[in-house]
Amino acid sequence: MFKSRLLLPCILISLGLSAQPQRGFEAGPWLGGAHYFGDLNTTYKINRPGPLGSLALRYNFNQRLAAMAKLNAFRVSADDALSTNAFEKNRNLSFFSTVFEGSAQFEFNFFPYKHGDKERYFTPYLFAGASAFNYNPKTRYNGAVVKLQPLGTEGQPIGEEYSLFQPALLYGMGFKYDLSPSWSLNIEISARTLYTDYIDDVSTVYPSPDQLANRDPLSAILSDRSLQADTEPGRQRGDRRESDGFGMLSIGLMYFFNPLPCPKILK
Repeated sequence: MFKSRLLLPCILISLGLSAQPQRGFEAGPWLGGAHYFGDLNTTYKINRPGPLGSLALRYNFNQRLAAMAKLNAFRVSADDALSTNAFEKNRNLSFFSTVFEGSAQFEFNFFPYKHGDKERYFTPYLFAGASAFNYNPKTRYNGAVVKLQPLGTEGQPIGEEYSLFQPALLYGMGFKYDLSPSWSLNIEISARTLYTDYIDDVSTVYPSPDQLANRDPLSAILSDRSLQADTEPGRQRGDRRESDGFGMLSIGLMYFFNPLPCPKILK
């Protein structure tokens, strides 16, 4: 009796929802890879991808528009030893960093998309947004892991080193495909425009010995690791005309929280 009383309003609400754009939340895990581009990867090689993991929450405004927030963790790295460029090979610098990022993006679906619909169950989409992230470039020296930012390897005054918290713009494209009325498979390729050139701890020129005199002895050692001792203060170490960047490829499973689980009709 109780279910039969619920059946009529449930049917009426369902009919009303079917005529309206589908709204609701989705959430799920993502996995993939991230890659760094910058002074230690000037030819945009994709030869050192790092693992990426994310947790995502999406809200669907209608069949065309959605917004998604993500918490991302990924690793990036580069090594001059792998370069074919003579200058870079002699420079002999390397770095790696784990990056933690919070992002928000606005999505536009190319096709009308509705969970559980037999015709509107997939769509490519474009997205753009912004993020804030924390990074901490490190390198290995004599078997030990060394943090580079506190060393001021390009002669930054003590206390005026670059910030390890930075903003970014993000953009990319993706594809959504329903596996069931509740679950969907998502694939995204994205890029970040950064406002720092120090993801790799490399940006400008070699400092003078006086600029590093009051620092840890490792500052001078890790500032200039050239294979040939021909570097001079003021000589090019990096290129600050272009900021560093990230590229990402990720796959996610998203669960749609259907707001109306209707009771089954009893025979």
